Amino acid sequence: MADTGRLEAIWIKQAHREPMDLVRTAQLDTQGGIVGNADFGASRQVTVISKEVWDHLPSEILANVDPSARRANLMVSGISLEDTGGRILRVGACRIRIQGETKPCHRMDEAYPGLKDALLANWGGGAYGQVLDDGEIEVGAVVTWVD
Repeated sequence: MADTGRLEAIWIKQAHREPMDLVRTAQLDTQGGIVGNADFGASRQVTVISKEVWDHLPSEILANVDPSARRANLMVSGISLEDTGGRILRVGACRIRIQGETKPCHRMDEAYPGLKDALLANWGGGAYGQVLDDGEIEVGAVVTWVD
């Protein structure tokens, strides 16, 4: 994969265990993550998944499960999230410090049996991070690693 990618989707969770809302833009805040997200202020301010990983799931999962079921905030394409703990991801004008891997939990199997296991290997569940810059991000923004 290249070092430059694209922000493909943004989801905001209005309340815990509620559906994720697909939005075109989101406001990032260094004090808590994504403004309006139910996890605002949590240690995992932003969660990120890879479109390429999602697109390589078994066809029966892809046919039956929307990527919002992964419950991540951002979907990126064109860059790998694997083994990126400690790196800084730039999304548009904002930076996010990747803190670690997001391991899929049993809730994935509520969306579709076998989804959890399908996402276990190689950071398939994505990554989580901390917002380093206040600002707005939007679908289509350039995504790249900061050296």
